[in-house]
Amino acid sequence: MGIEEDAINLHRTLKGKIEIHNTIAINKSFKGKNDILDLIYTPGVAFVSRDIAKDKKLAFDYTSKWNNVAIVCDGTRVLGLGDVCPEATIPVMEGKYVLFKILGGVNAFPLCVDTIDKEEIIKLVKSIQPMFGAINIEDIESPKVLEIVERLQKELLIPVFHDDQHGTAIIALAGLLNALKLVQKK
Repeated sequence: MGIEEDAINLHRTLKGKIEIHNTIAINKSFKGKNDILDLIYTPGVAFVSRDIAKDKKLAFDYTSKWNNVAIVCDGTRVLGLGDVCPEATIPVMEGKYVLFKILGGVNAFPLCVDTIDKEEIIKLVKSIQPMFGAINIEDIESPKVLEIVERLQKELLIPVFHDDQHGTAIIALAGLLNALKLVQKK
């Protein structure tokens, strides 16, 4: 096998090179013949990029996109605090990151944005979607948040969810299913 095949196979195997840290040490070789740095960066990574350019869906196979979620927040409705600045939402979103990572093994990237304009938020999310496998819209005031989620769900090719809306539905359904099991009903 040549460097092209090795680079592609390595990326397919790893499904991305990073979480918050590298997923592979660069002081090793792949199958004993190609230096890892040659495969994960230049020249090998060019073959991977070329494949993705031909078929964008391959980004889910070759990169960490499959496991990356953006948590997008404007700070207008934060944990009973109401409308606070984006910087004040950082600790909350970092906590949300920990939940994603520990409970689901997902790489979540908190993006506390310095705009409350609905169209700017939609434009931002649309522009960052290539890096992410899903978008979590969080702590944005209603009804604006519902409009943002609805638009993004229509306009993006990746899942868009809102914790208060979809998370609450999931919890309510789980509670109902468990209650039915408890009383032995279908």
